[in-house]
Amino acid sequence: MTLAQNDVATRTLAGVRPVVPADRLVADLVPPPHFADARFATYRANPAYPSQASTLTRLEAVAAEISAPRRGLFGRRKAAPAVYLDGGFGVGKTHLLTSLTHAVRAALGADAAAYGTFVEYTNLVGALGFHPTVEALAAKKLVCIDEFELDDAGDTTLMSRLLRELADRGVALAATSNTLPDALGEGRFAAQDFQREITALADRFEVMRVDGEDYRHRAVVTDAAPLDEEAVTAAAATRPDATLDRFDDVLAHLATVHPSRYGAMLDGIGLVALTDVHPVTRQEVALRLVVLVDRLYDRDVPVLLAGQGSAGVFTDEMLRGGYRKKYYRALSRLGALAEDGRHLAQA
Repeated sequence: MTLAQNDVATRTLAGVRPVVPADRLVADLVPPPHFADARFATYRANPAYPSQASTLTRLEAVAAEISAPRRGLFGRRKAAPAVYLDGGFGVGKTHLLTSLTHAVRAALGADAAAYGTFVEYTNLVGALGFHPTVEALAAKKLVCIDEFELDDAGDTTLMSRLLRELADRGVALAATSNTLPDALGEGRFAAQDFQREITALADRFEVMRVDGEDYRHRAVVTDAAPLDEEAVTAAAATRPDATLDRFDDVLAHLATVHPSRYGAMLDGIGLVALTDVHPVTRQEVALRLVVLVDRLYDRDVPVLLAGQGSAGVFTDEMLRGGYRKKYYRALSRLGALAEDGRHLAQA
C-alpha cells in the first residue's frame, strides 16, 4: 500500500528525532500520566495479601515524615527515611510509589519530589554527568526510583553511589523492585542483593515485601492474537496522532536515540501502529524495546500490532536469562497496550 505524502498515516515513529534540553530531563522526573491520579486513597489493598495494607499504612507515615521538619533530639537533623518495596510486577508497587510522590509534592510543592525508573536515572547520569545529576537531585526532598534493577553491576554501582550522595545530603529515598510472580523467594534474594550492593546505605533502607497477583493478568492479555496488517494500517490512517512503522524500522531507530529521549520521542503521539512484529533475537535490541514499552505505558499510548503480536516478542532464552524480570514486565505492559489498541481498531 502506497500512502500519499500528506496522509496522516505516513507519520512514522522512526522519523522522530527529539532534541531534549538538559533541564527537561530533570523536569520530566515526575509521575507519568498513567499514574497521574494515583493516591494513597485510591489504592485498593487486596485483603488476601495483608502486606499490601501494611505497606500502604507505612508509606502514608513516611509521606508525613518527609513533609514535616526533620529535627531530632537537641535540634539535630534526623536522617531522612529510605524505603524499598520488594515484590512481583503488577501488585501495585508503582501505584504506591507514585502516591508517595504525589503526597510529598502536595505538601511541599511540585519541585519537592523526583520520580523516575532506574533506567531513567542511569540515562540522566549518562546525559548530564554524575555531579550535575547529584546537584539537580539534591535539591529534592524525595527521590523515588521505580523498578530498581540488579542485572547490570555497573549500573547498580553507579546508582549506589548516587543514592549514597543523596542520602548524605538529607534526601529521602524510595525504591521498588520487580520479581517473577512464581519466584517469591527470588524476590527476597533481590532485596538482599540490593542491600549488599549498596553497603553504605544498607542500614538506612527499610525493606517491605508487597505480595499479590499481577492485576493486568498478563497470561491472558499477552496471548491475544495479533491484528492483520490491513486492519492496523486502516486504523492508524484514521488517527492524526498515530504513527505507522515496520517493527524493524523502529528497532533500528531506537539504536540512534539516547534512551533518555524515548519519552520525548512520543510527544504528541496517541497511537503507535507496528507491522511485521516478530521475535527479537539480540539482547541489546530487546533492552531498548523494553525502555520504549515502559515510556508507552507511562503515557497510556495504545499500540496496534500486526505480525506475531506481543506474546512472542522475546525469545524463550531471554525469558530464562538474567534480564527476564524486565522482559516479563514489558510483556505485561505491551499486552495491556495491545489490548487497548485492539479495542480502538474494532471500534
